[in-house]
Amino acid sequence: MPGRGNNIRRVQYLGRHLMIRGEYVEKLLSGEKKATIRAGIVKPRYSEVIIHGGGRPVAKAVIEGVEVKRLSDLTDEDARLDGFKSRGELVGELRRTYKWLGPGDPVTIIRLRVTKRLDEAESDDPYMGLEPGDIARIALRYLKDLSGDEARVLRLLTQTNSIREATLILYKDLSQRWRVRKVLRRALKRLVEEGVLGGPHS
Repeated sequence: MPGRGNNIRRVQYLGRHLMIRGEYVEKLLSGEKKATIRAGIVKPRYSEVIIHGGGRPVAKAVIEGVEVKRLSDLTDEDARLDGFKSRGELVGELRRTYKWLGPGDPVTIIRLRVTKRLDEAESDDPYMGLEPGDIARIALRYLKDLSGDEARVLRLLTQTNSIREATLILYKDLSQRWRVRKVLRRALKRLVEEGVLGGPHS
């Protein structure tokens, strides 16, 4: 979270992971919440993010637009995009979250479109309909006690999003793909067993 003074005007970069409060998850998944509004100037590094809420990943989403405004320039339409009924309700929540936020301070509206819910497993797909890079990013964030080899394979998958490419880089031999697949499937199995993926949050 940015601090007071000039820090609010420094660009903050958003990576592959976007955090929201657990109370907003259902609004996001239902489509009622189509944006998130953050204090400061935020620039996404990627067009696709994994959204986390309530202590787990909840969705993959595409960033469809980014707009910077002053707090005082927010509108009722902006509020509705973020799942609020009115501008007053939105500004009140922003000021509760960012207690130092003033009328002239910048806020960034990040418009989102959910492309995949992560609480619904695709049982006919060994990877639950997820890309290798998605599984790897979630595993590196949530799983403890990964071995050095597992972490190395998963980190490479976040970069390549390809079992084939990761195999060639690590082992120089495509017949070794089973080794990468084994790490990926073990990570996914643990994510399901530990309740991170695959079912409603209890």
